[in-house]
Amino acid sequence: MNTPWTLARRADRLNPSIIREILKVTEQPGVLSLAGGLPSAETFPIEAMREACAQVLTDTPKEALQYAASEGYGPLREWVAATLNAQGQQVNAAQVLITTGSQQGLDLVAKVLVDAGAPVAVETPTYLGALQAFAPFEPIFASVASDHEGPLPGAIEALRHDAPGCRFLYVLPNFQNPSGRVMPEARRQAVVAAAQAARVPLVEDNPYGDLWFDAPPARPLAARWAEGTVYLGSFSKVLAPGLRLGYVVAPPALHPKLLQAKQAADLHTPGFNQRVVHQVIKDGFLDQHIPTIRARYRAQRDAMAAALTEHLPAGSEWSAPQGGMFFWVRLPAGCHAMAMLDSAVKAGVAYVPGEAFYAHAPDRRTIRLSFVTLGPAEIRQAVALLGGVIRRHLNEELQEDTP
Repeated sequence: MNTPWTLARRADRLNPSIIREILKVTEQPGVLSLAGGLPSAETFPIEAMREACAQVLTDTPKEALQYAASEGYGPLREWVAATLNAQGQQVNAAQVLITTGSQQGLDLVAKVLVDAGAPVAVETPTYLGALQAFAPFEPIFASVASDHEGPLPGAIEALRHDAPGCRFLYVLPNFQNPSGRVMPEARRQAVVAAAQAARVPLVEDNPYGDLWFDAPPARPLAARWAEGTVYLGSFSKVLAPGLRLGYVVAPPALHPKLLQAKQAADLHTPGFNQRVVHQVIKDGFLDQHIPTIRARYRAQRDAMAAALTEHLPAGSEWSAPQGGMFFWVRLPAGCHAMAMLDSAVKAGVAYVPGEAFYAHAPDRRTIRLSFVTLGPAEIRQAVALLGGVIRRHLNEELQEDTP
């Protein structure tokens, strides 16, 4: 194109989210989507939000609509600190930075910590949105070998030699996106010990930790290595993502630079949203609200587990998650999840191909399935359609291989 604009080098590393592109497709009538990482809209506390908005506009209308402190609304920061301390951390409200969604927290962390060519370690697989947030700052991604309990401690210790100067390891211990796995107590201890030995700080992302079904997860990594961990949380999965409200808890040595990066990005997260959320949660609302989300998601998880057992062909591998929003499925040999996607959408079902969640060497047989936006009957229908697509794909592959 004939244009006077010259793009920055980092712009070449900006790529569209495959999930967002798939969501556009799923807006077509008749497509059952197992693709989006969206919380169920049926869980949004609409009436509580309506009442809180009215209360804020009655009590502090001018303050709520004015510019606000970059750190965030003081009472909300204090609530975050108190809540995390009850979970075993030692957090001062001065360490809490309210962000425009926890996604902004990932951007700020990368902006402050990553130089071009610097190593950044991630799990295998890892959250696609983190890869997108880190990539413009031109890191060299180091994929840490992982199993069903999370990153392997030996692989973390090896970063000392394989990725010298690694800026941090990004990790999701609770019901990871995309794999759904949860890190048990012993692995958490070993991960922190390995990171300390390798002198690799941790960026711990916890958007799903409250969405457990049978038992809460173990204490955060940040409770074990406070000075070496940045902790990110979100209100998107327990209240509503449209509020775009998250937070970063950083060690005192790092917090000022994150604050300065936040000031440069957007001055502050909308003060009205912060005050509304605080009004909703300050008297214990989440203690009653979150269990209703868990019950709903548990039933949907069970429906998907039963449907996968019934409809997926032999050779498919998966396990039922103990919380969160996702199943991670490895399809039989011969399947290529990305190549199957168009056929699946035409058949009326959508998923996310797993290869988008790998920094290196993607497993093209993997797919991520979300179980929280469809009811049990729709889940059964969607998985039945998916099973049919997989079988047709395998038959076509077999026919091509037959002389």
